[in-house]
Amino acid sequence: MQQFSVRLLVIATTVLTVALALGTIGFQHTLGEGWMDSFYRSMVTVTLTGIDTKPSGTAAELLTIGLMLVGVAIFAYIASTLVELIARGVLTGAWAERRRRRAIERLRDHYIICGYGRVGRNVADEFRHAGVAYVVLDFSASALEAARERNDHFIEGNGTEDEDLRAAGLERARGLVAASDDDADNLYITLSARTTRPELHIVARASDEDAARKLSLAGADRVVQPYVAAGRVMANLILKPQVTAFLDVMTTASAPELRFEEIKVTDACGQSGKSIRELDIRKATGALIVALRKHDGTFDTTPTPDATLTTGDVLIAAGTPDELRALEDLFAPRGALAG
Repeated sequence: MQQFSVRLLVIATTVLTVALALGTIGFQHTLGEGWMDSFYRSMVTVTLTGIDTKPSGTAAELLTIGLMLVGVAIFAYIASTLVELIARGVLTGAWAERRRRRAIERLRDHYIICGYGRVGRNVADEFRHAGVAYVVLDFSASALEAARERNDHFIEGNGTEDEDLRAAGLERARGLVAASDDDADNLYITLSARTTRPELHIVARASDEDAARKLSLAGADRVVQPYVAAGRVMANLILKPQVTAFLDVMTTASAPELRFEEIKVTDACGQSGKSIRELDIRKATGALIVALRKHDGTFDTTPTPDATLTTGDVLIAAGTPDELRALEDLFAPRGALAG
């Protein structure tokens, strides 16, 4: 219906142009005026702004009356069509689309969620609670409506298309979540994103072990199997209910006080080569180091104060938001702190 209205508006504009052309020709022949004078007389007549002088001759007068009637009809129709377009949201929708696109273009270090079904929406909830920027990429009408209702940044498209990934800001993104219900789509999304951004952090969803293996080969940093994860959590809730409940609360972005965070040791932070004791992290920040992921991928689940930090290590810390911010400052690039 919206496209039909736009087509009628184009037709009305065409009719107006034809009326001006015919009026110009008619005045030139009936009054013997120059082409510019005839066009001027046609313009002021059709646009209902009046005429400088009364045309001489019956033919010219009838032509003037006819053009005035045509002008009234055309502008009345154009006005009603514009009102209809605005009422149906065509123009306002276009403006909103431009604003949304510009907002996405300004994003930096954001995350892209490909697939906005049940899994994708829960991912978005966690991102929203954590206060990080993200863009939803989906083509489903229900998914896009859900994104609008939640005021999410979204792109209508398919994550398997390179152009749509670029529109979501792939070149500027920090990470990508391939959360489609289709394993093949997640595979294509992972391949496309990894090819464009070799350093991008990618987490993908898989329905079974075979799909998980293929996604890992395609370049996914982490692969999640929702059914396996749900089964593990349900079993642990039976076997170790309090431990599981505690970890569930602590690993949720909306956790009230105590939270977990990961901090990467870089050359720029100036802390590489020092031990946990030497940095006195507990006293300096209040945060507790509960695990240490070494740069070779192994985990030290009970790091001692004498554990030495090296570039590429990742600290797994627990603490309040303020304590974790202090820890981030301790391992922030020295130049950033000086600035």
